[in-house]
Amino acid sequence: MSAVTHPVPGLLQRAAPRALMAGGIGLAACAVGAFQNPTEFLRSYLLAFLFWSGVGIGCLSLLFIQHLTGGRWGLLIRRFLEAGSRTLPFVAIAFVPLLLGLGRLYEWADPVRVDADAVLQRKTLYLNPGFFAARAAFYFVVWGAVGYFLSAWSVRRDARQDQRLDRRLRGLAGGGIVLSGLAITFSSIDWAMSLDPHWFSTIYGIIFMVGQTLSAFTLVILLVSAMAQEEPFRRVVTRDTAHDLGKLLFAFVMLWAYIHLSQFLIVWHANVPEEIPWYLRRIQGGWKYLAWTVLAVHFLGPFLALLSRSIKRDLRRLSIVAAAVFVARWLDLYWLVAPSLDRPHLTLHWMDVAAAVGLGGLWLWLFARLLASHPLLPQQQDDLEPATAGGHA
Repeated sequence: MSAVTHPVPGLLQRAAPRALMAGGIGLAACAVGAFQNPTEFLRSYLLAFLFWSGVGIGCLSLLFIQHLTGGRWGLLIRRFLEAGSRTLPFVAIAFVPLLLGLGRLYEWADPVRVDADAVLQRKTLYLNPGFFAARAAFYFVVWGAVGYFLSAWSVRRDARQDQRLDRRLRGLAGGGIVLSGLAITFSSIDWAMSLDPHWFSTIYGIIFMVGQTLSAFTLVILLVSAMAQEEPFRRVVTRDTAHDLGKLLFAFVMLWAYIHLSQFLIVWHANVPEEIPWYLRRIQGGWKYLAWTVLAVHFLGPFLALLSRSIKRDLRRLSIVAAAVFVARWLDLYWLVAPSLDRPHLTLHWMDVAAAVGLGGLWLWLFARLLASHPLLPQQQDDLEPATAGGHA
């Protein structure tokens, strides 16, 4: 990382060491738990990894959208998205413990269980440890390379004021969104759906894609709100930009609900024995209460709140909605994945929390360091001149 030659908001300076401390404590607790119960540790670690890697991948997806569509909203949060996408090469390192524990997590990685299951035997060409690791490496190479060049060219564009780099960025975003979309789809199948190798869904990858984008977007809204009164955001964060962020959040919340409903209706209407058990496990043993909680916090509450124009234009109230959705993102992921981890009843293991705090603390520390390595707003962008007509958010 380059030397910092620009003002860094006090929030970043204070938050980074605290996040590192929380991450260290959380992972130290997980290390103790791993000696006592390595299988439970790997399950908790997988849940935490899926969530925090999803935040970084979601940042990359939003970066593609911003470069392809433009808009003041995207310029305001571009540096946040670039910093989040640049964490992905480091997230690849965090994937190593899962590779080492494949046999404890996935049925298809246990030779004894494969020999006893005809369905798993027919899927060994795709579901085997070697090919699994190779695919994961490919995903991280795609995400890391595209994220690096999007960030590097963006910073170079500021330094050189070269308009040709805008076309190059749009071209990379156009190709990158296709490659990344495929990587997200297959990684969600590999890392989450294959926990239950007898079940499949063609919508599953899109559920993860939308969820990751929402995780990243809500986190960015929280950060913009927290730094709205600090330089350099004080002069550019207006009610109009808050309104843009609020409308996009409303759209993503609606899309999340539509995708989930689509999968449910397809499975319910088909009534196929191979598909129904996946939902049955998630509405029995207490899991239905979590499902209703996710529906209320992730969709119904935000939907009703974001119908209000005044809330969408008030960054502080918008951030409350974003915080609720961000928490609901973890709950939704937990509902999607945990029942496939040999948890017939709704339970929360202490390592679920410790792993989420541990990986989250390290991710946020790294994110803050990367964010502070460049100016927090793109330079030489006329669209970011203060818009006094809109008023401050």
